[in-house]
Amino acid sequence: MSSNPVAATVASLMPRAKEELTELVAFKSVADFGQFPREESEGAARWIAGALTAEGFEDVALLDTPDGTQSVYGHLPGPEGAKTVLLYAHYDVQPPLDESGWTTPPFELTERDGRWYGRGTADCKGGFIMHLLALRALKANGGVPVHVKVIVEGSEEQGTGGLERYAEEHPDLLTADTVVIGDAGNFRAGLPTVTSTLRGMTLVRVRIDTLEGNLHSGQFGGAAPDALAALVRVLDSLRAEDGTTTVDGLAGDSAWDGLQYDDGQFREDARVLDGVELIGAGTVADRIWARPAVTVLGIDCPPVVGATPSVQASARALISLRVPPGVDAAEATALLRAHLESHTPWGARVSTEQIGQGQAFRADTTGPAYRAMADAMSVAYPGQEMSRAGQGGSIPLCNTLASLYPKAEILLIGLSEPEARIHAVNESVSPDELERLSVAEALFLRNLASGAH
Repeated sequence: MSSNPVAATVASLMPRAKEELTELVAFKSVADFGQFPREESEGAARWIAGALTAEGFEDVALLDTPDGTQSVYGHLPGPEGAKTVLLYAHYDVQPPLDESGWTTPPFELTERDGRWYGRGTADCKGGFIMHLLALRALKANGGVPVHVKVIVEGSEEQGTGGLERYAEEHPDLLTADTVVIGDAGNFRAGLPTVTSTLRGMTLVRVRIDTLEGNLHSGQFGGAAPDALAALVRVLDSLRAEDGTTTVDGLAGDSAWDGLQYDDGQFREDARVLDGVELIGAGTVADRIWARPAVTVLGIDCPPVVGATPSVQASARALISLRVPPGVDAAEATALLRAHLESHTPWGARVSTEQIGQGQAFRADTTGPAYRAMADAMSVAYPGQEMSRAGQGGSIPLCNTLASLYPKAEILLIGLSEPEARIHAVNESVSPDELERLSVAEALFLRNLASGAH
């Protein structure tokens, strides 16, 4: 790959990329300001705005979105009459979870065994660095041949929809001929992949109340209704015996007809313990890309350490439901809430609250942008053809952009291959993937401008 001038330039820029990603990872930019200071997210936004300004971007701005967070915007003019490409990433990250589970501090980029570890290295601060590398390589080799807009979101992980609503209120801001979402990943490291479908999602909080206050379990247990036990029954009703998601009225039998995911490889990627079965029915690809999946994200109840012998008066849980393309997320939310309410036992009082929601997405992969990307990836990954896969995660902005700009082609690439362990402890990025995907993006922009594909 080094014989290609663009690739050689990207290779020479990798030490700088590591330094910049180190600086960006150091911001604890979790957009849950009950857990992490707002100043951390605002600092990351200012860092990105400064990077865009240094690269010659115009109209660089911190956009105050309706959910109380900031997205960063900039515009890099290209030749007159050239196409416009929107490059997306997000700088907010998931919480580090149990910091004691990290081998090295989560907000300190650390190189180990050929990978760079730290929260956000792959998802998705590395995605922004990928965009910078691609643009710098083009500038060093004849110039950027298209108009470029960059938008870096500040609350994607929270699913609170700030940027979606901002875009709807300012529809001219992000208009583009082609959109590159840098928040996906190769099916596995070394296999160039575009993601053609995303599941939608909804977040629902459920609360169950049974008593005016906690009671002594010896004096009242056995007759007093336990809110935590009621919640456990409700949560259990969301899965069949084999683990298949079962929400009343929600279909769960769709099939995936593209790239398949070997059971053994999935077990290895997911690090399933020996002897533990996979859940659900159908192929792995069916289950993670084409069917709904419920996950209990958290439960409010007494911790084991310090627990008292009490019957619990109330309990809460936060539930995520992923929904496949073809299923309306709002309808799925209504079905989930109705299911939770109808399966609450003993006449317990139940309330549900929608916290976040995003629609599923299916890309049109037949246009010239996909051909341009296929050609670019074949150069960046010699001997490999571009694959198309689904992704079980959600990027709500995709449907907003598809609705606002129906003629735009939307492509999803990125650094979140299975070894990256995004959202888990010890998240990491492969610098080889960062380098090759930056080359691919640069060549893609050049292909798109020339029509040579």
